[in-house]
Amino acid sequence: MKILALADREEALLYEHYSEKRFGGVDLILSCGDLAPEYLSFLTTMINVPLFYVRGNHDLIYNVKKPEGCINIDGRIVTYKGLRIMGFEGSKPYTNEAVQYTEWDMRLKVLKVLPRLMINRKVDIIVTHAPPLEIHDMSDVCHRGFQVFRWLIKSYKPRYFLHGHVHLNYTSDRSRVTTIDGTHVINCDGFYLFDYEKGPGNGRTLNGGPS
Repeated sequence: MKILALADREEALLYEHYSEKRFGGVDLILSCGDLAPEYLSFLTTMINVPLFYVRGNHDLIYNVKKPEGCINIDGRIVTYKGLRIMGFEGSKPYTNEAVQYTEWDMRLKVLKVLPRLMINRKVDIIVTHAPPLEIHDMSDVCHRGFQVFRWLIKSYKPRYFLHGHVHLNYTSDRSRVTTIDGTHVINCDGFYLFDYEKGPGNGRTLNGGPS
């Protein structure tokens, strides 16, 4: 299955210069947030596949204008072609006007989903806006990752953990992919196209396992 993952920046290749030849083989679109609703609606229409999304910290506009034809998976587990996909929106608190959660808030959101994991522990992909703690995150309050996401990776070992929020030009460590405990953590800034079965491209590896 070919997956197109998005976050943070609208890319000309996907909008002004969209080519069906380049993206026609995509089976699923996953958005990690901070993208205009019109952009998401355009992509799900042009590529003609489902688009699941979570809101980024800047996506307050979604309260009054949701992406048409797209599905919000925040705090949910959805199944698509046998893949179980879980989503969590927002970032750490840094202002009065944003989609944001404290560590405790996010733990409560995760806790509400756990009953579904007690029945079936399988999670294939986790989609978030903020990164896991100490993986692709930064030391400032806004861009610090969530500890509970590290717990999810350790406890449920999804094959992929997709996030946005930390633009690749924000830090000298510009790793797109880091593999930890068998989970490929991917920074989807702009867009990242990958084959679910074949795995991502080159990246860093933590605690063993191929990247």
